[in-house]
Amino acid sequence: MKTFKLKGLEIMANDEDEIERKKILLKDGLVINREDKNGWLIEAYIDQKYKDYFSSIEHIEEIMIQVKITREENDPAFFITKVIGINEISGDMINVLFQGSVVDHRKSRIEEMLKMIIEEGYQGESLLKKFKELI
Repeated sequence: MKTFKLKGLEIMANDEDEIERKKILLKDGLVINREDKNGWLIEAYIDQKYKDYFSSIEHIEEIMIQVKITREENDPAFFITKVIGINEISGDMINVLFQGSVVDHRKSRIEEMLKMIIEEGYQGESLLKKFKELI
């Protein structure tokens, strides 16, 4: 397992054909790569005021979240998750647990780029050469 500091959290939940984006103010948190079939565990330690919000999205099977790991300046990582727990911690705080998998946007961009140059008619060695130029 590998553990990282959670520095930013934004929820992107589908709510009746609309994507709602909600930035969550963190007190603390962890991002854990479990390195198994269960994927990633994200724990957000936050103010009690978010409890109703997370209770309202707990039933959603796939919630996209955007997290900043280790430093706030880092590029965000995207995960498809499910809320697996909401726990009250010492009075005015809660923790919210997400379990899910990371979305690899780089792979998706590479696939799109490859598809585009194939559609432009590149094949064989010329395809490889053009692909290397673009990456």
